[in-house]
Amino acid sequence: MGTAAGGGASGPRYVQIAEEIVQQIRAGIMKPGDMVPSESELVDRYGVSGGTIRKAMVEVRASGLVETRHGKGSIVKDRPPVRHRSSDRFRRSLRQGGHAAYLAESAQSGATAKVSVLYIGPMDAPEETAQRLGIPAGAQVLARRRLYFRNGTPVEVATSYLPWDIVKDIPELFAENPGGGGIYARLEDHGHEFAEFVETLQARPASKAEASELALSPGAAVVHLVREARTTAGLVVEVCDTLMAADQFVFEYRIPADD
Repeated sequence: MGTAAGGGASGPRYVQIAEEIVQQIRAGIMKPGDMVPSESELVDRYGVSGGTIRKAMVEVRASGLVETRHGKGSIVKDRPPVRHRSSDRFRRSLRQGGHAAYLAESAQSGATAKVSVLYIGPMDAPEETAQRLGIPAGAQVLARRRLYFRNGTPVEVATSYLPWDIVKDIPELFAENPGGGGIYARLEDHGHEFAEFVETLQARPASKAEASELALSPGAAVVHLVREARTTAGLVVEVCDTLMAADQFVFEYRIPADD
């Protein structure tokens, strides 16, 4: 680093310290599961005040590479983010092979995935969801709410809303396990062929309840994703409202350059 406290080519001293710690993690000098040195150790190492170190650690935590455990300090995370490939994650060939999108993504990144079903049953459609589905607000829909885990840690909670008139004759959609390929495969089995999936994303801080459900630090960043599943007949047969721990996902999109 080698610049004076409070300034230099790389910015304020706390930023320089944060950059060095992040580089050590990315280079594997600090490995997954290792504890980040304590505040007092970092004060001695860098010859700065505790306040400077605390500012540096705010920057390090913002990198998403460490997590803070109450009473224990900060630890290097042991799981890489799931990579979402929007252009292929809902390919028909994956569904026909019995692979649901989240489980397939987790397997590709070498993680152990688990899905916990929180609720399956009728619900009055929220106003925005009803609008997306093209049904009256408050109309009955089937709601499927799930909590997704990666290596034992909750990383995503999602609720699918499906029009009652479409799902009432598909009993598999009322089961915890709808079968290979998930609910999209069952919908296609019953003649609802998909044309496209449209996703809207917004990054924001988690509410207190959301942070608790996903085991996040207060105010941690989340990604709110809403997906519409559209059929070749022009119907939206599912709206999926998803909240994701932002540091656990990388979104990759393929955008065609031709017409």
